[in-house]
Amino acid sequence: MLNRLLTSVFGSRNERLVNQFTKVVAKVNALESQMQALSDAELQAKTPELRQRVADGESLDKILHEAFAVCREASVRVLGMRHYDVQLVGGMVLHTGRIAEMRTGEGKTLVATLPVYLNALAGKGAHVVTVNDYLARRDAAWMGKLYTWLGMSVGVVYPGMAHGEKHAAYTADITYATNNEIGFDYLRDNMALAKADRFQRGLNFAIIDEVDSILIDEARTPLIISGPAELATDKYYVMAKLAARMEKGVRGEDGVPSTGDYTTEDKSKDVHLTEQGIARAEKELGVEDIFSATNMELGHMLRQAIRSREHYKLDQQYVKDEHGQVVIVDEFTGRLMPGRRFGEGLHQAIEAKEGVKIERENQTLATITYQNFFKLYDKIAGMTGTAKTEEKEFQEIYGTDVLTIPTNKPMVRDDGEDVVFRTQKGKYENVVDEIVEVHSTGQPVLVGTVTIESSELLSKMLARKGVKHEVLNAKYHGREAEIVSQAGRIGAVTISTNMAGRGTDIVLGGNAEALARQLLEREGFDRYDSDTELFIKAIMLHREDEARQIATRMEGLPAGILERIANRRDEAQRDHETVVGLGGLHIIGTERHESRRIDNQLRGRAGRQGDPGSSRFYVSFEDDLMRLFANERVLGMMDRLGMDDTQPIEAKMVTGAIEKAQKRVEDRNFGIRKQLIEYDNVMSKQREVIYAQRRDILLGNDIRDDVQDMVADYVDSQVQRYLNPELEPEEREVDVLRTAVLEAVPQLEGYDFEQLRDLDPEEATQELVPALESAYGDRENELGTELLRELERFIVLQVVDQHWKEHLHSMDVLRQGIGLRGYGQRNPLQEYAFEGFNLFEEMKSNIKLNVAKLLFRVQVQTEGRLERRDARAPLQFSGGDGGGGRAFAAAAAGGGGSGGARGGKTAPITVDDKVGRNDPCPCGSGKKYKHCHGRAAA
Repeated sequence: MLNRLLTSVFGSRNERLVNQFTKVVAKVNALESQMQALSDAELQAKTPELRQRVADGESLDKILHEAFAVCREASVRVLGMRHYDVQLVGGMVLHTGRIAEMRTGEGKTLVATLPVYLNALAGKGAHVVTVNDYLARRDAAWMGKLYTWLGMSVGVVYPGMAHGEKHAAYTADITYATNNEIGFDYLRDNMALAKADRFQRGLNFAIIDEVDSILIDEARTPLIISGPAELATDKYYVMAKLAARMEKGVRGEDGVPSTGDYTTEDKSKDVHLTEQGIARAEKELGVEDIFSATNMELGHMLRQAIRSREHYKLDQQYVKDEHGQVVIVDEFTGRLMPGRRFGEGLHQAIEAKEGVKIERENQTLATITYQNFFKLYDKIAGMTGTAKTEEKEFQEIYGTDVLTIPTNKPMVRDDGEDVVFRTQKGKYENVVDEIVEVHSTGQPVLVGTVTIESSELLSKMLARKGVKHEVLNAKYHGREAEIVSQAGRIGAVTISTNMAGRGTDIVLGGNAEALARQLLEREGFDRYDSDTELFIKAIMLHREDEARQIATRMEGLPAGILERIANRRDEAQRDHETVVGLGGLHIIGTERHESRRIDNQLRGRAGRQGDPGSSRFYVSFEDDLMRLFANERVLGMMDRLGMDDTQPIEAKMVTGAIEKAQKRVEDRNFGIRKQLIEYDNVMSKQREVIYAQRRDILLGNDIRDDVQDMVADYVDSQVQRYLNPELEPEEREVDVLRTAVLEAVPQLEGYDFEQLRDLDPEEATQELVPALESAYGDRENELGTELLRELERFIVLQVVDQHWKEHLHSMDVLRQGIGLRGYGQRNPLQEYAFEGFNLFEEMKSNIKLNVAKLLFRVQVQTEGRLERRDARAPLQFSGGDGGGGRAFAAAAAGGGGSGGARGGKTAPITVDDKVGRNDPCPCGSGKKYKHCHGRAAA
């Protein structure tokens, strides 16, 4: 009550902040006539002038109004587009590191130019992050024309680029890239074995397009670079057959035991083995305890096999492609995600269930979540049409606000009340009736579904009614751009599985730009580059002379294509007026999504830029959302009223039940994502330490002191361990200390360790230091200074990478089993952090030991310089969906995604017989010595 009163008097916080920015807009507008009076050369000269002022210490905030005024006037001259006042407000919101919620069609791409230009003036780089390669290339070509005119360099990053091209793209003032490619490049940089293999400079400023999709929908999917594990397993087939024989039961409550072999939990997509199920599994598998340390893997695999049967269905969570491979369907966009795999053995369990080839398991080499990656930037901002419902999460996780930007024209879409039915059958029959009725008027209809299954059911029902329509789901994604671009045409009926992140606007009368691209492709001109984009844009802006000039650079352009595209443009504009008269695009949602934000994305397809439109959702109490989360009192009320399947229910109680159900799901999903980042924060701190150490080693000119410190630290740790000051001198383990030190530094074979017996640990270490320095000096004399410097860097990077890979595996195993600690009244997160810290400290100690062992033992025979070799196995990149969700294999860890190994041949390396069989092979392959050069030696 008090909040409503304060809001009515002072306005909402959103309104107050927008009003503050509006005052700055007045300053920008005051400069407009001054900017218009400048010649092109004078306006372009503003960029170096502003750069210099920033270099001299002037803040970006202080020059904001002038930079915005320069960018706006340049946009008018170059693009023929002038930023509206509300777009200036959006630019200011982004510059301050906030999230701007802007409705579909309000020009987010143009808005981003203002803060990008301003922040690029600092010379530290500005990144624009998009959800797919097409948008990255399109926007870089389109807006790049503006930046280039203003004297800024522009780069675009995409998979498969040559190394030099990608490096140049990151060095540019402004860089466009997909979220997954920029994240993978960060990981690649931290696996590089030479300075030249790194791509990125500092992470300064990023604007994330469709920020809710990337930072919320994708938050539970980490970016992972992995390599093949040592062995694939066929145990998944055994578990699939066992799971098929097991019986589903009912979970027990209040002392009543559970029935059957297992029970399920639909909300969390989990399963629980009963005592009966555990006993049955142990009997059929011939083991005593399926959850013992020895057999824990079997228990985990069985649970995944059951989960794959109960919660992961064909044509819902995944499909089988033409090659018989299991491909994930994105639950938010409805798109296929080739190359991405469910984690923790679930994907293999599904493959076994479907009877297809089980792909070899991979071992993680580097990983990071989007949450922790984007927090590495000095400042991030985001744009989306739907984020306000998730503001709490943005504030808690990323420390940023969401501001709703006013529309340039009033929004006149008519959002109808939900229509609720008892059963799905009654719901779908009424949906079809409404589609037929609206279609008969010529008004375009967009029908949103949640699953492929429901989209195909509706398609069959419409076909029986004789209604011509298009279906857009993961199975027919190849025609996505064509279908979406025509969804606003007269009489169009389009059924789509989720409309998030489609990238193409639905324009009433038809999207002329998309139609132009399709026309070019049909005429055999399927080359996509910046000229193609600029050619189309010029025609759309009625700048035919400019289009003809661009066409001279486009070899192979079909004759007369400019006039044909112009005709399509004019036809679409005429049809636009007709569709407006019919009421605009009509949206029908066939089910409430578990997130209100996804529902809003569907609704947001209608009513763009002041156009009319309408929307209505149809819901049944058999829908997953209502079945799992709705209030049971509502269902009881319906039973008492005796309502039939086709009779709609309209009651505030029902509407409230839907909203509460969505809120419960959103809260649960937020809790899952929050828990994920809490666990990943443990890894994040460790990753920062390792990557910082690695970066120092890779970029440092002389790491001799660092390596000597590592050797000394290892020796000191052994001294502290075996010369216990609480023991009498004769009881101290001097012989064990001698063995431990000689394992790392065999050159101290003649050192008298007995002289250390009476010393305390600190004194003993100080006594050993001169001997260590002497041994190191002897090693340098033996190999030569230049060669030892290269060898130091090579060995440290290889050892760090090998141990980090093994540590990631250990942390994965720890994470999978840590939840069981909760049954022992212990906090799993605290246990994970504590044990993870111990594993990390152990890893650091092992790194120091193995660096010392290799450095003092390896024998190098060289024909000239020691050259680098990257001997890793092909890598797998998974976790992002940008660029169509492809998986990219690279032969080199530092590769640019194109797969080619770089660098020269390795000088021959021979190893003396003191290298242990289980030590990492000094050749740098990452294999154990016994499986590599040790095999040849044997």
